[in-house]
Amino acid sequence: MGRALLKGWVASGIGPIVAIEPDPGADLRAFARCSGIHLLKRIEQLGSLRVRACVVALKPQVLKNEAARLRDIAQSGAPMLSIVAGTRVATLRKSWGRGACVIRAMPNTPGSIGKGICALYAARGTSPRARACAESLVAGLGQTLWVKHENLIDVVTAVSGSGPAYVFLFAECLAGAARAQGLPPHVADRLARATISGAGALLDCDPRSTQELRRDVTSPGGTTEAALEVLMKNEALGRLVNEAVCAARGRAADLRDEADTLRVG
Repeated sequence: MGRALLKGWVASGIGPIVAIEPDPGADLRAFARCSGIHLLKRIEQLGSLRVRACVVALKPQVLKNEAARLRDIAQSGAPMLSIVAGTRVATLRKSWGRGACVIRAMPNTPGSIGKGICALYAARGTSPRARACAESLVAGLGQTLWVKHENLIDVVTAVSGSGPAYVFLFAECLAGAARAQGLPPHVADRLARATISGAGALLDCDPRSTQELRRDVTSPGGTTEAALEVLMKNEALGRLVNEAVCAARGRAADLRDEADTLRVG
């Protein structure tokens, strides 16, 4: 997501941009050079540079040990936009100070092509200016929305954050079923990909409900109805998806509990 954000900022003309990456790959170094991004390996290299906003795009396990290094930036009053799963505002403030302006965001990987959706949460008392700053920083990824309660970020993580993997798995299974019925692998893969992406595009531009769109494809007594009778028997697919989302949300809660031990100094 860090790379997707960088691309969005460059495309939107946001800058100057400083990225901290201890072990940057050749592709990131090349992108930074051609985009005018200042690429540093350590946060200490910032020196006295004034930071207008800080985006924290680390894995929870990494942030646990690195958060304290960002304290000076947080203490400066700069909005701290965290896209770290399962790490609460209160937990981050243990390391950054009670007055730190912390906003959480949960984007997803389609943001890398500007087709994502990002949910944001701001604690009570966050200024309109800080909220606008945070929204502008993720706007390049696609759609944005705000949730009123922080615990809903875990639900967002389980639905849209992890959701692309669910869709990719369905495409994988659809292609597998096509191969099992005799289609060549490259044809099966192309059909599955085009079907999923085309259906997604239709969802995006057709205002009708998902139920209406489904019924539009389903002729009484036809092939689609025969398939849906299998997928919908005893609400099997719905229950399975619900269990999957519950499992993802549960893991987000586990990460939250682990993050509560965030190192303070």
